[in-house]
Amino acid sequence: MMTKPMKFTGLLFLLTFTGLVAGTSTAFSENLSALLTGEMQNFAPNETPRPFKDFTFLNAAGKEEKISEYQGKVLLVNFWATWCGPCKKEMPSLDRLQGELGGEDFEVLAIGQDLQGMEKVKSFFEKRKIRNLAALNDKTVKSGRNAGVFGLPASILLNAEGEEVGRLIGPAEWDSPEAKALIAHIMNRS
Repeated sequence: MMTKPMKFTGLLFLLTFTGLVAGTSTAFSENLSALLTGEMQNFAPNETPRPFKDFTFLNAAGKEEKISEYQGKVLLVNFWATWCGPCKKEMPSLDRLQGELGGEDFEVLAIGQDLQGMEKVKSFFEKRKIRNLAALNDKTVKSGRNAGVFGLPASILLNAEGEEVGRLIGPAEWDSPEAKALIAHIMNRS
């Protein structure tokens, strides 16, 4: 049977040990931390890349796609909605980023969370002259919930292995030099 002093000593040891573990970081997160300036100062990197749950969404043709189908590319998965003010402000930078870096090794997946469906997303893209991003939507919003997203906009950076590198909640200028440096760093590591 543990006495109060033994429990206190055990708790103190546990808290100290946990603090030491939490205070350590890996070379992975240290390398990323040096890149988190300017537009990327709110990006929250993981200590190490971690598994990311697969989920489905619809493309412009109404066909179901999965995040896992994009494995092999570094992905910036952005959750947004047409009614979200900060999302509207952020979308042109995501479009420019896709136009500049999108290809075999990188892609922006801007997945709408509009309950009114794909037509709302297509109309939004047309009105705002979004030309480089594919129209994607999940009117069930299960994709965002599966990804642990509870506010919009939210962007999650995945490495080519499909693991989550980190995330940024809120808007950012994704075509800024800081954002492109962060993405290039992950592309070079994949």
